Amino acid sequence: MKKEDSLKASFEVPCGRITRARAAACRVNNKVLPLIPPLANLKKQTHRGKSKRAAFDENSNVDPYLAAAHCKKRVVLKDVTNACSQKSSRQRIPQGKLQLSAVQRGKLGPSKTKRCSNSKAPNLNPAVNALTQDNEQNIISEGVQEVGILEPKDRSLSAKIGDSVELQTKDSIKDGEKQNFRESLEDINHTKNGFVNNVKFKLDDDLGGFNGLDFIDIDTDLGNPQMCCTYAPEIYTYLLAAELIRRPVSDFMETLQRDVTESMRGILIDWLVEVSEEYKLVPDTLYLTVYMIDQFLSQNYIERQRLQLLGITCMLIASKYEEICTPRVEQFCLITDNTYTKAEVLKMESQVLSYLGFQLSVPTTKTFLRRFLRAAHASNKAPSLTLGYLANYLAELTLLEYSFIKFLPSVIAASAVFLARWTLDQSSHPWNPTLEYYTTYKATDLKVTIFALQELQMNSKSCPLNAIREKYRQEKFECVAAIASLPLVESLFS
Repeated sequence: MKKEDSLKASFEVPCGRITRARAAACRVNNKVLPLIPPLANLKKQTHRGKSKRAAFDENSNVDPYLAAAHCKKRVVLKDVTNACSQKSSRQRIPQGKLQLSAVQRGKLGPSKTKRCSNSKAPNLNPAVNALTQDNEQNIISEGVQEVGILEPKDRSLSAKIGDSVELQTKDSIKDGEKQNFRESLEDINHTKNGFVNNVKFKLDDDLGGFNGLDFIDIDTDLGNPQMCCTYAPEIYTYLLAAELIRRPVSDFMETLQRDVTESMRGILIDWLVEVSEEYKLVPDTLYLTVYMIDQFLSQNYIERQRLQLLGITCMLIASKYEEICTPRVEQFCLITDNTYTKAEVLKMESQVLSYLGFQLSVPTTKTFLRRFLRAAHASNKAPSLTLGYLANYLAELTLLEYSFIKFLPSVIAASAVFLARWTLDQSSHPWNPTLEYYTTYKATDLKVTIFALQELQMNSKSCPLNAIREKYRQEKFECVAAIASLPLVESLFS
């Protein structure tokens, strides 16, 4: 019993410097000197109060492995659905304002911490620690030898250039095949560059003799970094190929949707135009909203009672993608007269994003319209704001019309510029080499779209949806919605 008490007392000796006097006293009292400092004392030395990191410095006796064993706690994000804080600068819309009318509502249908676990402390014996360090260094060095350096990867344009080159490592390529691999990469790059030149410059055969020397270069403003003049041609060449991917089906109303009609879709988008005006959203948000609605309806059956829910959910997602300050979820619920709850909106948001695969970077008509208007202004004697407003007005009119889904966004943008120039000035041809160069379309390629667009401009079908027309009758848009267009002449497309 006395022997056990002596052993127990021996481990209660405070850790510190062992002097001759202390050693003599221990021998007199039959105590055993501690060979290894107690783990509890080491932990007390390594922590300073409630600090997040262990105190360690090169002169201390603490093993660095013990200091690294304590993981740092991280905060877990609980809710990332709403980007804006509760104290938003936007004002709440009075209840009942911008809500669907009774007639429209009748057409759409009835309304209504996980902690990081600490690793086990290593053996504090110096010999064991040294052996552990040697083993770890060997493992790290072996890992460095096994991981090869990746060869450069050539990314080709989707659906245009062909299959992309697979990523390969140096270890997977034999010494005799390295040169062949480099030569194949050069051949693929040469092929890609040839395609880019074909799309970008529209060679002589495609343009019927246009040699690319008569156009006006609009990418000369190198002093303005926002114009990206150095990369603009390559960017829009990629966008012209990207617009062919993930397009909505043009006949989903006839093949899939049985409870939703074209008129219901038009009523919904007309109402969303008013919502975007009330919240002062950028036009890109509206275009992206309509794209997501059509893309979701292309493959997912939906009832008319949930069509308005789909509309506000797509606008919420588009706002998070395009806007600096996004309206809160409660604001979208309020604007529907609380027909839908916050939980329903968030559930629909999850369904839409899951279907889209979170791929929201798609070129819209507004994307190409900026580029084409810049080319149109360059060919004018004096830049005109009216031309820009009128082209934007014509492009937004196509959002309401279900039949325009079959046209590519770049075709609609080029047709809007063509018709806007014809509406404002009939003394000269609305199409010229500069526009043909940057849009990659000839006038004959746009004939069908331009005639359909002029019918919308004249409102030949007497469409009762007037949100876009009322928007562009304002003075800030120079009342372009009130400008009449003369009938098109067949000679313009010959």
